[in-house]
Amino acid sequence: MARKLHLGYFLFSTGYHPAGWRLPEAKEDGAYDIDFIVETVQKLEKAKFDFFFLGDRLATSTDMQYKFPSQMTRLEPFTLISYLAAVTKKIGLIATVNTTYSEPYNVARYTTSLDHLSKGRASWNVVTGSDPNAALNFSREKHWDNEKRYDYAEEFIEVVKGLADTWEDGSLPKNKETGQLADPDQVHYLDHVGENFSVRGPLNVHRPVQGQVPLITAGYSPRSQHLAAKYADMVFTGGNDFEEAKRFYREVKDKLTTNGRDNQDLKVLPGLVPIVEATNEEAINKYNELNELIVTDFDLTELSEKVEYDFTQHDIDEDLPDLEGTKQGEKWSKLASSAIGKEDLTIKDLFYFFSSAVRGHLFIVGGAQKVADIIEKWFVEEASDGFNICPPYLPGGLDKFLDLVVPILQQKGIFRTEYSGNTFRDHLGLERPKNQYGNLKVRRNNNET
Repeated sequence: MARKLHLGYFLFSTGYHPAGWRLPEAKEDGAYDIDFIVETVQKLEKAKFDFFFLGDRLATSTDMQYKFPSQMTRLEPFTLISYLAAVTKKIGLIATVNTTYSEPYNVARYTTSLDHLSKGRASWNVVTGSDPNAALNFSREKHWDNEKRYDYAEEFIEVVKGLADTWEDGSLPKNKETGQLADPDQVHYLDHVGENFSVRGPLNVHRPVQGQVPLITAGYSPRSQHLAAKYADMVFTGGNDFEEAKRFYREVKDKLTTNGRDNQDLKVLPGLVPIVEATNEEAINKYNELNELIVTDFDLTELSEKVEYDFTQHDIDEDLPDLEGTKQGEKWSKLASSAIGKEDLTIKDLFYFFSSAVRGHLFIVGGAQKVADIIEKWFVEEASDGFNICPPYLPGGLDKFLDLVVPILQQKGIFRTEYSGNTFRDHLGLERPKNQYGNLKVRRNNNET
């Protein structure tokens, strides 16, 4: 079967662009407007998107309001996703879990319960956390180092997956004649004792509708690749350079075979921030309008550190100096030129692009055809299996992508026009996994005879 593009939506309640909420037509903050969120997810479902995704962060500060306001405050993901399960029918629903500050038994209950409530559309995104301030909110003195967080996350995942299987599919016969509600031979203790967790089980929720709730991971590092290749059904990445994205795609896919998995078992989805209009000129005008609304003192320190060139010695309106020989400088100037369709950049041009794209997602400014062609190129040449769409402002930034770009992708024959199934696993083209205890009763009966 030919590959099909996967599209998801990442909710940034004030828009991904730092000044997205300041546009006259934009939503100031959709994080708490449940009618607005419901309308959004229903639009996505009508457009046949694979999923609606909620990120999370466990610490905050008002300092974020100027650089990344959509991350400053938000609703708890599982609470909101549970609400959305009741007002949708097909679209996948992903909630983020920070394993560093959670317990696997609780998370197994949340994910499995949500899968039943949504009739098989739940998914969880595993993060280990990058903000050291989170530790202070969870009675810890410091944030764990990278290796400890990932070791903890791997065991965490093993426990959650194990708990999901503790009730076999036929473990509730509900026999009114005999009075047997549950079959004890099909209910199992997990009895997990490991480095970080001791969990007896069984879970007090029946096996998920999907057998195992799809698992999402995120990240670009070697350890992130290992986690994705071993456990994930989808990995979110932040690659914005085409050749780098192709390398990542090959590397993480190559790791699947060493984990006994096939190439199609893992979908790779970079983030995409599209400033899209009917024409390139209109898109550039919208991009410029957004940039003029950024609250900034034009501090060039962070940009200088990122591109390995000291811009503080220059005036912000000067032409961009020659950055040849500076790897990061060449990369970022190339990305900015490509995104906004402008060869001769000023330092201010690069500053504005960096302010919008610093978090690493693919950032495109252009007409609908340009955006669709770039998506097709990344998909066909295997730099991605699709994209996690992060509109720069709401609702218009999303509406224009849905109205202008999605029809072109459908005409190209790479994106669905109808859902082919009812569960999130169906959307991803994944089979329902067998229960790890499925043959235990057969073996027990054979031993008895």
